[in-house]
Amino acid sequence: MSHATPEHISSRDNPLLKELRKLAQEPGAYRKLGKVWLEGDHLCRAARQRGVRPAIAVFTESFWPQAQFEWTDAADRTLVVADALLAGVSGLESPAPMGFVMHLPMRPELVADAPTVVLDRLQDAGNVGSVLRSAAAFGFSQIVALKGTAALWAPKVLRAGMGAHFGLRLIEGVEAELLDGLEVPLVATSSHHGDWLHKAQLPHPCAWLLGHEGQGVSAALEARASHRIRIAQPGGEESLNVAAAAAICLHASAALSGL
Repeated sequence: MSHATPEHISSRDNPLLKELRKLAQEPGAYRKLGKVWLEGDHLCRAARQRGVRPAIAVFTESFWPQAQFEWTDAADRTLVVADALLAGVSGLESPAPMGFVMHLPMRPELVADAPTVVLDRLQDAGNVGSVLRSAAAFGFSQIVALKGTAALWAPKVLRAGMGAHFGLRLIEGVEAELLDGLEVPLVATSSHHGDWLHKAQLPHPCAWLLGHEGQGVSAALEARASHRIRIAQPGGEESLNVAAAAAICLHASAALSGL
């Protein structure tokens, strides 16, 4: 295979760099542009391991001499950018020397019987990414993010997800009525009422409902649930962070199912 010659960018006003700045720094830019920016070799490797071929691979001038041995032909197009220019794109305190631009995946259809996690207006990008990571780890292959939830492909969510995005079916920006298409039981989390997780007979597969950091699962959504679950907290705290609660619940659900 012949290797395409990389393109070199040295101007801050390059149109592609302007686009990358938006993708890296604006949480919802990917929706407008139809593209996703993956910054750093960890996310790039995770994407490639899942068969994602990016449209563009971007490297700093100082990193390219060593990167070319591994990453040549990783993308349809390769760009080599002055170090300071790529650092200006980054939203990180310590900018990475490489990144991928991939096309935003088309929203998949809901799989009625898939183990699912439903996000109800979660606001914090770190929490959302952490939940996605736990879902992937414990075999919950489908994420349904209701309207009002943080953007799933936003840079901070991607970083917190640590590559989990590429192994999940991600359905975002939908109304609760979409859940009518699920054939698995809905299990609502609560900090105040319901069965204790460590004593509950959990259904599997199921769809876990995780709610807003302060308000929890909405009353309308909870009314759809066939099970309500709370986590024992002998230390006396009022509630757990939603990402921590998700990890506990999803692990328990997978373990009790024999997975």
